[in-house]
Amino acid sequence: MSVEVWTWILVGITFTIYFGIAIWARAGSTKEFYVAGGGVSPLANGMATAADWMSAASFISMAGIISFVGYDGSVYLMGWTGGYVLLALLLAPYLRKFGKFTVPDFIGDRYYSNTARTVAVICALIVSFTYVAGQMRGVGIVFSQFLQVEIVWGVVIGMIVVLVFAFIGGMKGITYTQVAQYCVIIFAFMVPAIFISWQMTGNPIPQLGMGGKVHDGTYLLDKLDTLHTQLGFKEYTSGSKSTWDVFAITMALMVGTTGLPHVIVRFFTVPKVKDARKSAGLALLFIAILYTTAPAVSVFARTNLIETVSNKEYSAMPQWFKNWENTGLIAWADKNGDGVIQYVSGSALEGKKPIFNGERGFFGEKLISNPNLKEANELYVDRDIMVLANPEIANLPNWVIALVAAGGVAAALSTAAGLLLVISTSISHDLIKKQIKPDISDKGELLAARISIFVAIVIAGLFGIYPPGFVAAVVALAFGLAAASFFPAIVLGIFDKRMNKEGAIAGMVVGISLMLFYMIVYKTGLVGVFDPLPKEDWWFGTSPEGFGTIAMLVNITVSVVISRITPAPPQEVQDMVENIRIPSGAGEASSH
Repeated sequence: MSVEVWTWILVGITFTIYFGIAIWARAGSTKEFYVAGGGVSPLANGMATAADWMSAASFISMAGIISFVGYDGSVYLMGWTGGYVLLALLLAPYLRKFGKFTVPDFIGDRYYSNTARTVAVICALIVSFTYVAGQMRGVGIVFSQFLQVEIVWGVVIGMIVVLVFAFIGGMKGITYTQVAQYCVIIFAFMVPAIFISWQMTGNPIPQLGMGGKVHDGTYLLDKLDTLHTQLGFKEYTSGSKSTWDVFAITMALMVGTTGLPHVIVRFFTVPKVKDARKSAGLALLFIAILYTTAPAVSVFARTNLIETVSNKEYSAMPQWFKNWENTGLIAWADKNGDGVIQYVSGSALEGKKPIFNGERGFFGEKLISNPNLKEANELYVDRDIMVLANPEIANLPNWVIALVAAGGVAAALSTAAGLLLVISTSISHDLIKKQIKPDISDKGELLAARISIFVAIVIAGLFGIYPPGFVAAVVALAFGLAAASFFPAIVLGIFDKRMNKEGAIAGMVVGISLMLFYMIVYKTGLVGVFDPLPKEDWWFGTSPEGFGTIAMLVNITVSVVISRITPAPPQEVQDMVENIRIPSGAGEASSH
């Protein structure tokens, strides 16, 4: 059977499972809608958390980044994995003991202020919509290629699927759907990796195959280094980022993890504080399966790509190359007119021209080739396709190619659902229930949550059609925003009794404003009016992806200083902070 038929079959089967689970686990109360009733087992919550965590950025884009930038891409592995350890040890148990539905709920009550709650809601919306832009683009990439549909229809299909299991089931439906999605994600990521590792090195374990020898007796990484230097690229295993920028990006990703509202809310879905710790540990184990495999996939994909396309006749290119050309994610400009693909270091394209009539179906953008560019390179490859195209490049069976498509969709949809639920609960619970209409009924609040999630999905769909940048870059910026806004407010709220509402509000406002300013000026170029400022102008040599670290430090400084020159929190708030840090059951034995 063809790839298209296999894709329809596998995606159809997985969607049927998702819909069935959503109907079975439909929410009947706000507690079930927000935190799955608080009765999810640690094992199920660990798998759901892993699926929530392993977004399109992890599945599609992380290995793609590493395959192009090599050693420098390790910051994503270190930052995201380290961040999860930090979250499990530093925050999860305390937040679970506090027992609120959302991060803005924690901040509003801890800082005894609806103003703080509103600022937290705004921050949650900014972080979540930035993050969801990457997920919807991931959905678009998969559907446009494998289901052979226009990008608009691909995004619409994804929107409908998320709407069904989020709208009906809320967190309860999403949680059990994500358990199924985790199984699909891991199976889809590991099967082609095992195939290709065996094919290239004779070792079926990808993590070992990456460091093994290929059939001619040379080590795979040595071979890739040689291919890179021959084509004018830096060695794959060498880094070019400054030590400071590596530290800044890693730190921003780590502390950003602990401030992501859609990940934190997962710890409210288990019955006990100790279950929060257990599910965090299990999630880390489940996540490690993919994260330790991603570097191997990137090495396999990069080697296969170079050997397949470099200095080869365009007319002899396999069908996968032509298919991806149709999406605009690979482009070739024959600058010297010899009919041979010249793939070396340098730019193959003049730029990207925004379009809005969908004539190419390429995410609102059209690639423009300019044969007169001085660089000799003739090939443009979008790094987001590397995982999806990898099985095709390696000539694996069609069912494996289709399986990867199903996994990519599952990764994007699982995280998108969690993010959209955060958006809806921020509006229905933290704005409407807590501030605008405190006497709203449980049924009315549930209706408001469902209306909010519908509106959020429509906005997310527009992000999928007109997204800002490739997936992992957008997601990295979302982590920077979370680091700059939520992390100090949460950590200081748990560990500093003296932290008050004035300090927390000032810190969040300053932190997220500074991060947004830096993103706009140095990443987007004032929303397309000007070109982004060059890296020579970066503050302290810090990339936009790493600037969340500086914004976080500014937030902490502002928060602590302001809190010390303004009145201390009420005594009952200070007592509450003390109680959060005492393990459940402590002292019970001595009371009998």
